[in-house]
Amino acid sequence: MSNLKSTAASLLLRQYRELTDPKKAIPSFHIELEDDSNIFVWNIGVMVLNEDSIYHGGYFKAQMRFPDDFPFSPPQFRFTPAIYHPNVYRDGRLCISILHQSGDPMTDEPDAETWSPVQTVESVLISIVSLLEDPNISSPANVDAAVDFRKNPEQYKQRVKMEVERSKQDIPPGFEMPTSDTAYLSQHKNENPHEQHQNQRDISENFWYDSDLEDDEDVGSLMNDGDSLGYNDDDVYNYQSYRNRGGDEDEDEIEFEDDDEDDSIDNDSVMDRKQPHKAGDESEDVEEVEKIVKK
Repeated sequence: MSNLKSTAASLLLRQYRELTDPKKAIPSFHIELEDDSNIFVWNIGVMVLNEDSIYHGGYFKAQMRFPDDFPFSPPQFRFTPAIYHPNVYRDGRLCISILHQSGDPMTDEPDAETWSPVQTVESVLISIVSLLEDPNISSPANVDAAVDFRKNPEQYKQRVKMEVERSKQDIPPGFEMPTSDTAYLSQHKNENPHEQHQNQRDISENFWYDSDLEDDEDVGSLMNDGDSLGYNDDDVYNYQSYRNRGGDEDEDEIEFEDDDEDDSIDNDSVMDRKQPHKAGDESEDVEEVEKIVKK
């Protein structure tokens, strides 16, 4: 098992815990692991709480897959099944700048709008909800949906409403759909003011520097054996050929199959949040990430 993959697994475990903690989770997402032994594949239910949105009330199933060198390379996101949206390919893959590798000479996307290691799963998911409600039709992944959105808005709305109704059958048994009125209040309804204040501080804690002594023991049980994530040759998530790091001849080259379609998009809904440094409380895996960044 490579140190890079171990570092990625540790970071993903921390973010997964934050996003599934009832007191800290974002109500717009319901997150579970595809396989309890693999932290690199997440199943996600996406919900829009804005009651004015045509996507309100839907439960849109999706899957997120992370590379071994996360966060230095972005994850990939796919709706399962695909939804009718200008920025979603017919196979469900999402086209959004925040999930595109920076420095790609084939696109004109500014580096500030593309993936960077300071991004988190939370910032990506928030950007995705924003894109659902405000599509980028300048570089669409689904041309028909983009045309309907621009020229036939009523037809587009009816199509989306049909998908919202269909998606309700995917709501997990026993899961209570959140609403804009109760989503955040329910997290603190049984807490006293001191507990609420403490939880607000906890929510603001950074994923990178939130030390957790249990991580080292848990990470091993959440990783598949070997260095491969076990991607199938036909898997739509196969990555483009991994870019060689400059001058690092000792690093093994990782190759993935090329996708047939161009994923480029100029998207304005990007959540590039700066990550604060928390001194004196880093765990060993975080120190390892910092060493890699300096190289």
